[in-house]
Amino acid sequence: MGVPGPVIKIGCCGFQVSKRKYYEELDLVEVQKTFYKLPRLETASKWRREAPESFEFTLKVWMAITHDPRSRIWNKTGLPPEGDRGLFRPSKSNFEAWESFRAVAKELRAKVAIFQSPPSFDSSEENISNVREFLSSITNDMSLGWEIRNDSWYSNPAFIEILREFHITHVVDLLYEKPVYGDFRYYRLHGARKGKKIVYSYKYTESDLRKLGKLVNEYLAERNYILFNNSYYSFGNATEFKRMMYIGI
Repeated sequence: MGVPGPVIKIGCCGFQVSKRKYYEELDLVEVQKTFYKLPRLETASKWRREAPESFEFTLKVWMAITHDPRSRIWNKTGLPPEGDRGLFRPSKSNFEAWESFRAVAKELRAKVAIFQSPPSFDSSEENISNVREFLSSITNDMSLGWEIRNDSWYSNPAFIEILREFHITHVVDLLYEKPVYGDFRYYRLHGARKGKKIVYSYKYTESDLRKLGKLVNEYLAERNYILFNNSYYSFGNATEFKRMMYIGI
């Protein structure tokens, strides 16, 4: 019996077409709804039943855990902006939010969850302490990833220490950044860059996708997730990239 090789799964951040069409072409989706406001457990259970058995859901962690209650998008959580919420604080509110999120993940049989911290979340001593205490206090049975959006983390040794200590994968846009740690790989392709501004409405060219394929192979792990998040072009680019990887690039 041969030894199975690395698993490469390709999908989109959210369903960009009908679920029926999506399931015919791709076997992975990153659920975006869980980032803003958690769906009902019955809804998550329905999504799981409707999808093919082999289809995989990965989840963005609820922003009620990662973001500042004073942020302009906080109202999307459906929660009051209480002072001890968000920002990875090791608070009762955040632990309850995590358990609610985990219940949804269980319904979807999700194996992977991704934290995305906001640009304002820097590597201050307070934030580092909160992240460590929060992660060491939660119950978890999923693989975790973390997409940082503040460059101060890269120059702080505490970042890679946290990744290693809690076995967290560094989530990056592989065309612009390189992962510094991870037992598995998780890439979120957001589109083009103009300085630090992300241009989501960008359609990747064949040359872009070939470059991406080479980078995926360069950083190949046992499990590899490639998620396209480039606006309304994501589904087309994801299916094209899947075909290119299948025939070998």
